[in-house]
Formats: sequence, C-alpha cells, structure tokens
Amino acid sequence: MVLCPARPLRRTRTSNGATGATRLSAFMFPYFIMLIFCGIPLFFMELSFGQFASQGCLGVWRISPMFKGVGYGMMVVSTYIGIYYNVIICIAFYYFFSSMTHVLPWAYCNNPWNSPDCAGVLDASNLTNGSQPATPPSNLSHLLNRTLQRTSPSEEYWRLYVLKLSNDIGNFGEVRLPLLGCLGVSWVVVFLCLIRGVKSSGKVVYFTATFPYVVLTILFVRGVTLEGAFTGIMYYLTPQWDKILEAKVWGDAASQIFYSLGCAWGGLITMASYNKFHNNCYRDSVIISITNCATSVYAGFVIFSILGFMANHLGVDVSRVADHGPGLAFVAYPEALTLLPISPLWSLLFFFMLILLGLGTQFCLLETLVTAIVDEVGNEWILQKKTYVTLGVAVAGFLLGIPLTSQAGIYWLLLMDNYAASFSLVVISCIMCVSIMYIYGHRNYFQDIQMMLGFPPPFFFQICWRFVSPAIIFFILIFTVIQYRPITYNHYQYPGWAVAIGFLMALSSVICIPLYALFQLCRTDGDTLLQRLKNATKPSRDWGPALLENRTGRYAPTIPASPEDGLEVQPLHPDKAQIPVVGSNGSSRLQDSRI
Repeated sequence: MVLCPARPLRRTRTSNGATGATRLSAFMFPYFIMLIFCGIPLFFMELSFGQFASQGCLGVWRISPMFKGVGYGMMVVSTYIGIYYNVIICIAFYYFFSSMTHVLPWAYCNNPWNSPDCAGVLDASNLTNGSQPATPPSNLSHLLNRTLQRTSPSEEYWRLYVLKLSNDIGNFGEVRLPLLGCLGVSWVVVFLCLIRGVKSSGKVVYFTATFPYVVLTILFVRGVTLEGAFTGIMYYLTPQWDKILEAKVWGDAASQIFYSLGCAWGGLITMASYNKFHNNCYRDSVIISITNCATSVYAGFVIFSILGFMANHLGVDVSRVADHGPGLAFVAYPEALTLLPISPLWSLLFFFMLILLGLGTQFCLLETLVTAIVDEVGNEWILQKKTYVTLGVAVAGFLLGIPLTSQAGIYWLLLMDNYAASFSLVVISCIMCVSIMYIYGHRNYFQDIQMMLGFPPPFFFQICWRFVSPAIIFFILIFTVIQYRPITYNHYQYPGWAVAIGFLMALSSVICIPLYALFQLCRTDGDTLLQRLKNATKPSRDWGPALLENRTGRYAPTIPASPEDGLEVQPLHPDKAQIPVVGSNGSSRLQDSRI
C-alpha cells in the first residue's frame, strides 16, 4: 500500500477579495467535485499503471514509447518541486530550532531587527494589562490604530531577520548562512532515510505519515478550547456561493487536488512499482485519496481555530489575520502561537509536524528521480550502486537550492511554485490519460487491470478515465489561461523577465512530450509517416508485468527458437529471458541475454 503524506490546503482568496488562507467554504463544492471526478480516478490510474509494469515514471512508457516524454516531463516537475520543497523544509527546521527558547524570538518588538512600525500583540496586552505605565487616551487610540495597520513582530522576524528580504527578485544579496546550514541538514536527513531505498524510507514514512495526526489532534484540542475559536471555524465554514462561478476557484480546487494527491509528479507511479503485482491498488487509491483530503479539511479546523482566537484577541475580523502560502505557515500561525501559554512548546510541535509532512513528500520526490535514472540505465553496475545515485541527486538538489537561501530566495521559491508545478501538472495528466485510453486502448488497459486485480475497474472509473477527467482537465486549463494574472508577492509585482522565466520553467516539462515524440518518430522503422506513427505508438515487446510468473494471457512468453533449427539468432526479449536480477524496486527483474 502506498503511503502519501497529506499536504495542507494551499491557495484561495478571502471574502473581501484579498489574498488569504484557504477557506473551505470558498471552494468546498468545486474541491469535492475535483476529488471525485479527477483526483481519485487519476490517483487509481497512476497506481495501477506503476504496479502493473513494476517500473518508474520512464519505464512504464513501454506501453507507448512515443509518449515517453510524459515520463521525462514528470521528472522535470519532480526536480523543480524537490529543489524548492526542501528549502521550505529547511525554513521549518530553522523555526524549529529557534523555538528552543524560553521566549519565542518573534513574540515582541524589542529585537535589533524590529522597525518603528512594529506593533506586537503581546506588547499591546502588556499596555492594556497595566504592566507598563498607563497610556493616555489619545496614545491608546494611536496604539489601536497601529494594531489595525501594524507590522507584526512575526512578519518582521520573517522578512527582516530570517530572509533579510531584498527589494527585487534580481537582487540576490547574500546567502543566508543559517538557512544554508538548515538546507544541508534537511538534505542529509532525506539522504539517510533513502540510503537503502524503500527498505529504509518505507519504515520512516510510517512515522512521518502518521505522527502528524497526533500533532494535529493536540493542536486541534488546544485550539477549540480558546476564546474566539468558534468565530474562526465559522469563518472557515461559511458558504461563499458567489465564488462558485469563478473559474479561478475551480482552478484552485484542481491545483489543490493535484498538489495534495501528487498526481502527475511521477511519485505515485514510482511508489506503486514497489507493490506486489496483485495488491489491491483500487482499495488503496480510494482510502488514501479520501483520507488525504479529509486530513486537509481537518487541518483547516486546526488553523482557523487558532486564527479565530488571534482575531478575537486583536478585536478584528478573521480575514485581517489570515494569510496564504509562506505567510500562513511562517507569519500568521507563529504569531498566533505566541498568545498561547507555553508558546515554545506549541511552536515546536507545529514546526515538527511541518518537517515531517515535508520529509514524507521529499522522500517520494527523490525516489522518483533515482528510480527513473536507475531503471533507464538498467545495467548491473548502477543497480548495485543505487546509493551513489541517491547521493548524487541529493548533492545536486542541495547545490541548486542554494540560490533560494539568498535574500531574494523567497521570490524565486514562489515563482517556481506558481509556474513550474501548476498548469504543467494538468497538461501532463491530460496527455497521460488520453495516451492510455485512446492510444494504447481502454479495452487493453481494462484487461490489464483485470489480470492484475482479478476484476476490471468499476464502471465509474472507466467513464472518468475515458471522458470526464480529460474533459474537466481541459476546460480548467482553458479557463486558467483566460483568467491568468501575473504573480505577486504581497505588494511586490514581479518584473516581466521573471514572469518569462516562470513560463519557461512551466514549458520545460511540457515541451519534453512533443520533443521526445518527434525523436521517437524519427528513429522508428517504417516506410511512410503513418507506418512510423503506428510503430512508435504501439506497445514495445517488453511491455507488461516485470516478473515472468505474472506474465499470463497475452503476455505469456513464447518458447524461443533453438539455433539448431537453422533460424537466425535474435536477442532474447527481457521478459522471455530467465536470468533474474534484482531491480531498483527490490523485486526480481529480468535481464537481457543472448542465445
């Protein structure tokens, strides 16, 4: 069974149109529509795809070699995400280490990095509680105005101390050495957990995927007992029916489904390749998808109960304290934690949970790249030296992540997040669905699943794979392009050249598909273009289950000809050879040999 760590809800807008934390009611209906008609069907397709072939995101495209570019596109997406995702983990490590103190460093405005505009919640509490000299009414009014239009100490800690944020994406400034050190720690942890492949990471994932539920429950129990928590939860649940007709809400819901379930990253195919051939991946896909999304909704209750308490403490609306993206994880929520008794303890638990969730995702991303490389090379040396491949990928990821620890790093991180891993996921999923259902043939694929599971895919999934999911994905892509808006970070508008780089990152994964298709078309035998096209799209001879014992029906091996018969000697097909070797997924694979 594949374990996928739940990822928190990602993007939306608040009721007044300002950017804000994800509000369940804003797109609950689109979210569950996307889950039912796109998320679960595509999740099941990728699990069954990888499990049937026991190959990574490149090897599975023996099903139709012309579309192997889809696998390369998945690798490119996983590379981008793996680079910036570990930077997020390193920042969580930094906050985790910073929480090991008696007073959280972002609690007050009396630090060297604070500006005159800083107005802390606890500073205001001290004034109103009489811990400092009484404030005249005029000064108190001024203080309340500053509170409503304040710069919080958590925001200044994030912007002026942790990041030392530059004024432009092109102004890299200096590399933040504390972040660089935490980035090295996070990559070392990932490498050590993957040093023996899934044998080591599988055991770790049981902890990283389950312990966050313990932390979430602790934070939930503490959150709902706070004054104002009900207000925050009601803000989270209050319907916003006027948003249903906005294409952006549907695009956000689709993006959230793809992001939280990991569709089109290549990770699902890779992890499913380690399953036993007859494992019930249909059951796994339904259970994991529903549990994953339910966890995201549950996490929303945890977040908004604390934000409701903070809004009640400040006397403002919840939308004033809500934020999105890094601002929610490293500004709004840490500030709310300062209001709790024993705030360092809650901060440690929160950031430890973020680290575990991030590591679970990072394991999958790194294993996707390593498995694809090992499967593609496929010789005995690289199978035995897989640890060195893992080390090489980890070192490369660390080096490529160094610019993201500079003073302009957060600009680049958000650029990669918004472009490198957004609409390209939708395009890759759509092409994967079409190639399997219409090029390989839906009847062939349904028969493959029946041979593997003992029953064909349910009728609902057959309809979704053939018609519903590709159509929904296509229309979402169209509406997303029509309603496109350039990326911003707070009040910073990205320059045109940065947006162009973002589009190039997005296209770099999608362009792999037509480029490899042309390459495969040129090297395929055939007298005419149509003949070449047929030969390039039909399954290769070694497509099918990797183990000889599972190759039944139309995949049953034929008896090879003997040289004594006077026939021409041909290289044996890998699936017809009987020299087993240990593949990158730990199961026996079949090695090429010659008679």
